[in-house]
Amino acid sequence: MDDSDSRGTGAAPHDSAPDLTATPVSAGTADGAGALERAGTADPAATSTEPAGDDASTTPDEVGALIAARQQQLLHEEPDPEELAARMRQVYEELTTLRMHYQFGIDEVQTKVNILRQEFELIHDYSPIEHVRTRLKSTESLVNKAMRTGGDMTVPAIRQRVMDIAGIRITCSFVSDVYWIAEMLSRQRDLEVLTTKDYIAEPKPNGYRSLHLIVQVPVYLSEHTELVPVELQIRTIAMDFWASTEHKLSYKYRRNLPLPLQEELDDAARVAADLDDRMERLRTEIRPRPVSPPSPAPR
Repeated sequence: MDDSDSRGTGAAPHDSAPDLTATPVSAGTADGAGALERAGTADPAATSTEPAGDDASTTPDEVGALIAARQQQLLHEEPDPEELAARMRQVYEELTTLRMHYQFGIDEVQTKVNILRQEFELIHDYSPIEHVRTRLKSTESLVNKAMRTGGDMTVPAIRQRVMDIAGIRITCSFVSDVYWIAEMLSRQRDLEVLTTKDYIAEPKPNGYRSLHLIVQVPVYLSEHTELVPVELQIRTIAMDFWASTEHKLSYKYRRNLPLPLQEELDDAARVAADLDDRMERLRTEIRPRPVSPPSPAPR
């Protein structure tokens, strides 16, 4: 607001400004809002166009008080129902579209995994993939995580900082199969590995073990292509059993596990790791890992 906006209106004589210092303008009060309305919304024809004297100019503090009063008025105004409904529809449509794109990303990666699985079952009579599960974050879970991570609550900003909206969990029998599957997927030309976190080589403090990859795949839509990140969790059956049990207990106790239970889980994590090592040694005796079929030479 410039100085001309704060000069007198039709409520005061043309050759003088309103006495803003006589009654202080308090932000958030009716007097403050009324003063702002009188100062900024009067009929322009009734406003003096003659230069005011030095005694008619308002101080920066008075202008700031008027601005603060208007801000408080806007904050306390009742929202327009139609405008609010339009905003809610827009947010709903944006989140629905976002989740649709991520579901398509899951479908793309799951197709790649299923092709590998069926190929090995047909050619080698063995597949390193035991189970595949997918997960798409619900709208509520997505919003909660976006709020926890901080930052803007716009859809583009959420996409940048929440990388596990779409997830696929692959369960294997042996540790070597975990890395084998990750290697086969990372060789595919239209799949880009963005990040890798190896919690098998370096388990989390609570004993959690798994291989996490964030991969990005193109989703070809009718008018454009979306690059969608998908989180891959690849683990053995023993790792999955331990992680599932730990999650259920942590959820029950809201992550405040009693010390005896925590010690039991720590010991179970060591037992699961030892079981994976023993089964890996037995696997080399019973059925060595098959050699994957050679890739065709590029044309």
